[in-house]
Amino acid sequence: MKKLVDLLTGELEAAFEKAGYDKQYAKVTLSNRPDLCEYQCNGAMAAAKAYRKAPIMIANAVVEALEGSSCVEKVEAVAPGFINIILDAEFVAHFLKAMAAKDKLGVEEPEKVKTIVIDYGGANVAKPLHVGHLRSAVIGESIKRIGKYVGHKVIGDVHLGDWGYQMGLVITELKKRQPELPYFDDSFEGEYPEESPFTIAELEEIYPTASAYAKENEEYKAEALHATYLLQNGHRGYTAVWQHIMNVSVADLKKNYGNLNVEFDLWKGEADAQPYIPDMVAYLRNEGYAHEDQGALVVDVKEETDTKEIPPCIILKSDGASLYGTTDLATLVEREKEFNPDAVIYITDKRQELHFMQVFRVAKKAKIVKEDTQLAHIGFGTMNGKDGKPFKTRDGGVMRLEHLIADINEKMYEKIVENRAIEEAEARETAKKVGLAALKYGDLSNQAAKDYVFDIDRFISFEGNTGPYILYTMVRIKSILAKYKEVCGEVQADVIAHPFAGAEETREYGQAEIDLMLTVAKFNDVIASVYGELAPHKLCQYIYELANTFNSFYHGNKIMSEEDKKKQGEWIALITLVLQLLETCIELLGFEAPERM
Repeated sequence: MKKLVDLLTGELEAAFEKAGYDKQYAKVTLSNRPDLCEYQCNGAMAAAKAYRKAPIMIANAVVEALEGSSCVEKVEAVAPGFINIILDAEFVAHFLKAMAAKDKLGVEEPEKVKTIVIDYGGANVAKPLHVGHLRSAVIGESIKRIGKYVGHKVIGDVHLGDWGYQMGLVITELKKRQPELPYFDDSFEGEYPEESPFTIAELEEIYPTASAYAKENEEYKAEALHATYLLQNGHRGYTAVWQHIMNVSVADLKKNYGNLNVEFDLWKGEADAQPYIPDMVAYLRNEGYAHEDQGALVVDVKEETDTKEIPPCIILKSDGASLYGTTDLATLVEREKEFNPDAVIYITDKRQELHFMQVFRVAKKAKIVKEDTQLAHIGFGTMNGKDGKPFKTRDGGVMRLEHLIADINEKMYEKIVENRAIEEAEARETAKKVGLAALKYGDLSNQAAKDYVFDIDRFISFEGNTGPYILYTMVRIKSILAKYKEVCGEVQADVIAHPFAGAEETREYGQAEIDLMLTVAKFNDVIASVYGELAPHKLCQYIYELANTFNSFYHGNKIMSEEDKKKQGEWIALITLVLQLLETCIELLGFEAPERM
């Protein structure tokens, strides 16, 4: 289904040609002066140079050629050459009628279905999720959902940190505590126990203890480094311990990501890329892409157009050890083999910008990925406390993500029971849904690259640009529809499927209704923009605007007491469509609305 702005552009193209001008100048955009008009065309300004005429003369000719168009109610040329357009309300109503009847509300399928891998999450096993993992999870989940909704094959990969020094630390500390375990007996040839020698709580205590001790004890640190080396070179007992670490950690991570309504298609990690490293390193060396520099193997990635120094990408350190860049390149080799993706998108802290610039340049230079494969890094800013510094607990520590979620849910519960009588079970369930909306919307409504202040009191407010405000609006619509059903019986199917005025029938539309219809009509254009820019914050902007225009319409019109039943039915159809849009949008953001609040 064509976007409304494209339909208007088509009308303007015909008018430009009728007036004797090239249709390339007929581009229509949303008005930047909504107090004057709804849409505008500035093409006469550009055409003036080509045709050597005053732009107002061209604009007047196009306006005259538009006379009789069923799309517009009013169009005028304004000096020095703007074309201001106010749409015909019946035309908009019929557009919404077609939109309501289409799958995905008229969002067109892509010309080519792309395979896109999104690398987000980035949690380390053996460690709990903390607030620093929030942004990657919620931004990545939203972008994944938006890509799938648009019609692409999108694969979300958590890409765990599961192969580094922390593994050696856990193994060393476990050996120190329980040296009798068979994993540490090199002569043991039997089957290792299926049950893990530690719980998730014990594992999360083991790692920080080992990490702190290693900083004070060089011998212990050396043992942990050696354990890491043995693990990465196939030590049988250590590999079995590693598998226990993975099983216990991943089960806990799935639970905690699930509390955020975040799901991954792949639970791969750095360990999965290890088998690809030897052949990749040999290829880079043999094909001349990599060279020795002070004992390290590096690939030069600086380009002539760079205005600042870009250091080479280190593939192997002088001691032969690989780095994150090595693993990320090997992961691209793996992804090429398994998925042949058209795009790979990484979502991490923006401080990793240089790292990904180096990795992407090596991947393209060495032909690890196809020339036309899109490699993108979305770097996000810091989540800060009210003091403007990175968010911490009251005692200055890093807050666990599950504790943050619990705090928001508790505050939301207190707010719900304070305002109304409700059974505890329902209040708890509602608080969980609204709390998640507060948390995710509070993050996603900010442009990803920018830092933002995490303010729980503001985020859980039912007023302003917040998740609870959006959900409250949706619950209000649900309440109206329930009352209408109670008074008028089942909503007629044809009212919902064909909701607005027929071609032969016209009526007066109030300004609040027109504003709401126009906001609804922008949905397809918004989705295209949000996906094109990988910008969930723009989707938040849209649903906030939609909620506001609905509430203005609601306060200005007595829907349930409207005596004109035809008009009332059309209003019901309109707000049903609004609810459908809001439900679709919050699903793309990764949360849902309760039935009542």
